[in-house]
Amino acid sequence: MKKIDQLRERSRAAEIGGGADRLEKQRKSGKMTARERVDFFLDEGTFEEFDKFVVHRSHDFGLDKQKFPGDGVVTGHGLVDGRPVFIFAQDFTVFGGSLSETYAEKICKVMDMAMKIGAPVIGLNDSGGARIQEGVVSLGGYADIFLRNTIASGVVPQISCIMGPCAGGAVYSPAITDFNVMVKDTSYMFITGPDVIRTVTHEEVTKDELGGALTHNTKSGVAHFAADSDEHALRLTRELLSFIPSNNRETPPFVATPDPVDRTDEALNSIVPESSNQPYDIRDIVRNVVDENYFFEIQEHYAPNIVIGFARLGGFTVGIVANQPAFLAGVLDIDASVKGARFVRFCDCFNIPLITFEDVPGFLPGVNQEHFGIIRHGAKLLYAFAEATVPKITVITRKAYGGAYCVMASKHIRTDINFAYPTAEIAVMGAEGAVGLLYRKDLAETTNPEETRTHLIGEFNEKFANPYVAAERGFIDEVIEPKDTRPKLIRALTLLQNKVDTNPPRKHGNIPL
Repeated sequence: MKKIDQLRERSRAAEIGGGADRLEKQRKSGKMTARERVDFFLDEGTFEEFDKFVVHRSHDFGLDKQKFPGDGVVTGHGLVDGRPVFIFAQDFTVFGGSLSETYAEKICKVMDMAMKIGAPVIGLNDSGGARIQEGVVSLGGYADIFLRNTIASGVVPQISCIMGPCAGGAVYSPAITDFNVMVKDTSYMFITGPDVIRTVTHEEVTKDELGGALTHNTKSGVAHFAADSDEHALRLTRELLSFIPSNNRETPPFVATPDPVDRTDEALNSIVPESSNQPYDIRDIVRNVVDENYFFEIQEHYAPNIVIGFARLGGFTVGIVANQPAFLAGVLDIDASVKGARFVRFCDCFNIPLITFEDVPGFLPGVNQEHFGIIRHGAKLLYAFAEATVPKITVITRKAYGGAYCVMASKHIRTDINFAYPTAEIAVMGAEGAVGLLYRKDLAETTNPEETRTHLIGEFNEKFANPYVAAERGFIDEVIEPKDTRPKLIRALTLLQNKVDTNPPRKHGNIPL
């Protein structure tokens, strides 16, 4: 009994982290403790902890007298909706959550096991960074984690929840993972903090302005979700997991739906305006088509001219990529291209079919876009779609102009089935621009240029502002009524369930980073 009592005493010591006072301070700041987060996230009673009694090995700077069981990070595995996941939760109450040699070894152990077993890795980040007292040993621990993040990429899903500070070199682990969830007001990420920036560049900025949840969700694109609280972040992460498989050898979970697979919707016939310049919200089409009208949007606040996220069709997970005519007319720019490319590649890694809704007038013109590399960044989206071997289905709802037509999962880059609405316009450019180029001399010589221009625009629209020229060439498989979009997509997905597409043998391609 004495040894059992000793075990219980050690367990209790590990479970209070840096002590009751520090745990209470954490709660008063609006944050859950590391163990509370783990328990909230996992199915009740399923957490199995590893390395609960590990302590640091350092004897410098008085650390030999400050040893906490667990050494500032809680690691182990459990279940989410009955599926295995591995998890680590940084404990800010122990040395500010700073990373030591043993701390890194604990994280590496769960990552190694996750790859062997084929289960997602969830990181709950709340750390002041490297443990300064351990010097290069701590830095080496970060590098060990970065290597595993890289090797695990595309093998098992990796999701980071930023639930407190994450600064300096520590930010590169979440940056490599697939999705980042941040918490408003309590989390931040940056390479160098406001004090260093003030000293070096004399700029005044707060932590939240520099690297808070809203900054990274609206400006940098580093984060994918901005949660209202720790609890909200953890619920979002559980829901995200429900759409994706546990590893790259599995297919996503099937979720039976009461929504009929043959459901049509007359409302879809009137969503796309008759005027080609009138905006509409592409999400109205997406929600009308998918199971139970539910669309789980990702990076909602970043590059809103393109919409990405998960949904289900007939119970099967699909990744949605859609131009958004309600913002910048749905044009592709640098941010939209990178946002879309990253998502397409994730879906391809994890066997998630891609549904593209296309209404794109082209790439955004401008000196800044050219100088900041729209050619290179736009090519990322093209590369991602062309490389993807999962089932790919495209619906052209309205504009499909120029190079952007090619990029947005056109038939020419191995998209399997391409539909178009009768409102589709497939051309090198819009009618006004085309007429200005093709008939410049005629317009200059005519006595009634406006009437002539109007007549020529009408002729051009009659020839190209419809999907039938492309359909005659086989670039469009079928022109469909919008109301039939859902059953058409589900039938196409069913057809493509056993599709096999391959890329040439190679170490990896050289995407234009």
